[in-house]
Amino acid sequence: MTEVDFSQITAYQRYKLMASLIVPRPIALVTSLNAAGVVNAAPFSMFNMLGEDPPVVMLSINRLQDGQLKDTAANILSQREFVVHMTDEPLAAQMHACGQAFPASVSELDAVGLHAAPSHTVRPPRIAEAPVAFECVLHETLETPSRYVFIGRVLWMSARDGLIDTEKWRVHLQDYHPVGRFGASFYTRCRDRFAIGDDTAHNPIDTL
Repeated sequence: MTEVDFSQITAYQRYKLMASLIVPRPIALVTSLNAAGVVNAAPFSMFNMLGEDPPVVMLSINRLQDGQLKDTAANILSQREFVVHMTDEPLAAQMHACGQAFPASVSELDAVGLHAAPSHTVRPPRIAEAPVAFECVLHETLETPSRYVFIGRVLWMSARDGLIDTEKWRVHLQDYHPVGRFGASFYTRCRDRFAIGDDTAHNPIDTL
């Protein structure tokens, strides 16, 4: 076994190991608003669901090298609202492009050719091209020397037509192809799927 004492290596070395081994990670493409009303869109892979009662998601955003905040973190702290979008294969290239360093006065949506649609419960818009959007208000904030961890409470969800059966509350997973973050600069698809257990044996893909 390769044994690593995390107290004896740098934060960057810990990041390299953890970010390349704890994979794949879902990607949140997050929209938020700055004080001037400019829509910011940025991807984050330190993201996941935390629970359903209340419905909460977690978003972890690193500080910049000079200690300044990324636009998304500053906007969430100021406005206390944001929208989390899942990223699927058709959206992947534009999601990645949103990670570029644009001035705060420039909306990434305009820069990469995405379109804003009104949200139902929060001021930041959702992205029309995204398969799923979760409208969130800030529920809790955790702070470490290197990061802000935002717990968002989901108020509303919008999904692409045909993706969800709201009578059976099932997602048509055969029509859902999100991408995840793998190690380094790599992404991964999730088309190679398999089921374990008798409960999914008859319909292994079309299951929530």
